[in-house]
Amino acid sequence: MSNTPMAASPLTRAVLEIDEYASGLGWDRPARLFALVDTARLRAEQPSLADRLGLGDPQETSGLTPIEQDEVPTNKQLDEFLATIAWPDAVAGCALTLERLMLPPAAEAQLPEGLDGARLAAWVAEHPERQEVRMTVAVLRDGTRESALRLREKDSPTEVLTGPDLVPGLAEALTATFAE
Repeated sequence: MSNTPMAASPLTRAVLEIDEYASGLGWDRPARLFALVDTARLRAEQPSLADRLGLGDPQETSGLTPIEQDEVPTNKQLDEFLATIAWPDAVAGCALTLERLMLPPAAEAQLPEGLDGARLAAWVAEHPERQEVRMTVAVLRDGTRESALRLREKDSPTEVLTGPDLVPGLAEALTATFAE
């Protein structure tokens, strides 16, 4: 991965890899869900799949491989969909990338009272300070999390923000997919 720092943790590298993949697809795309599997385990247990995925150096002992899952349904609320997921033991973590509109914190004071979901979404979509953002959030079974945010107006790999707590609600929802 050309834009992924080698010193970063395996989870950060996976998040940036997914962000780069989503960036290559362009904007205005549906949400995408990924299983994160231990790369060394994948090579050992499924070498033909590892070859098809083009996994590099077999001497590499750490790393996570993102494997895109079926489409995320658009006819269901995201939290409802995530509540239906159960991962097999071979999955070390998961990630989700999705686009949303966001407003700066100061816009909260301008929010009209009593707006429901559809009217609130319309208000945000018309707000002059709105920004389109692509969020990629990943979690591991042990609760470790990482996020990447890319603004549409600053659509460059050097402008991607990363951190474990950028989208805490989504990270919690993804972590819940591993609950027993």
